[in-house]
Amino acid sequence: MATGTPADRTDHQAADDEVRAFVDAVPGATRRRDAETLLTMFGRITGEPARLWYSSIIGFGQYHYKYESGREGDAGAAGFSPRKASMSIYFPDGLGAYTEELARLGPHKAALSCLYVTNLDKVDLDVLEQMVTTSYRAVTAGEYFGHRARESEGGRADPHRPE
Repeated sequence: MATGTPADRTDHQAADDEVRAFVDAVPGATRRRDAETLLTMFGRITGEPARLWYSSIIGFGQYHYKYESGREGDAGAAGFSPRKASMSIYFPDGLGAYTEELARLGPHKAALSCLYVTNLDKVDLDVLEQMVTTSYRAVTAGEYFGHRARESEGGRADPHRPE
């Protein structure tokens, strides 16, 4: 399994096989089914292949971020991880700007930049797709001059990025 970022991967079939093996090994029929659903959704939204980041995150595309502190790096632009308790769906731009969408989504828990869903059958997948699309576009619009997720308005209010 991958231990870091897939940025230097050139063997696309091996990377695809790695994601497939990871999803096939996800314990629990619901979590595995939901991972399959998100694989399809995220692939459609991003147009990018799935890659395994840090051995347990399925990511699509990547973006470059830079904080005012000077810290910078690359990360998956959209991603999720089928965890034991729930599906973790990552929003690099934070969940702060998604208040209205979260109210319509259905049963979930939320942290600064992570949405936790226990069963995708119980949420509005159109709302989730809208959220992931908006987030992906925000962080791939160019170099992401990142506010941290705790300061989030979803990247949409980022003064360094044109609307």
